[in-house]
Amino acid sequence: MELMTSVPDFELAATGGLKFQLHAMKGAPLVLYFYPKDDTPGCTDEGLQFKSLYDEFKALKCSILGISRDSVASHEKFKSKFDYPFPLLSDPDEVACHIFDVIKMKNMYGKQVRGIQRSTFVIDKEGKLVKEWRGVSVPGHAQAVLDFIKTL
Repeated sequence: MELMTSVPDFELAATGGLKFQLHAMKGAPLVLYFYPKDDTPGCTDEGLQFKSLYDEFKALKCSILGISRDSVASHEKFKSKFDYPFPLLSDPDEVACHIFDVIKMKNMYGKQVRGIQRSTFVIDKEGKLVKEWRGVSVPGHAQAVLDFIKTL
């Protein structure tokens, strides 16, 4: 997807029994971070970094949402275990994954597997994609996203 293009609307199940609809988020910036798997070291770390900066994102009226292919039940356990203050979205059918083109072939223990490439996207208050990070390295990433949000 090209930067500065409108992101197609999509709907996903979220933690807390909610239904997330992209169009309902217009009017404020939104961070969507895609991660491979609940309760794994890198994904836990990434979530904790966003959690530690959550109040600063909130002060900028910016929402944060984590997305993976895990079930809502798995997300509920993961969110509860680490007390994440933001919703996690379940994308088992890869709806959002395809919109943002984050499914890649990866090497895992010498085998090729399909999985989510750790990626983050910022959508502005008009619903346009304004920034993306692909193949994210976790250390310092949430801070880099926050620094970008401050420029909007």
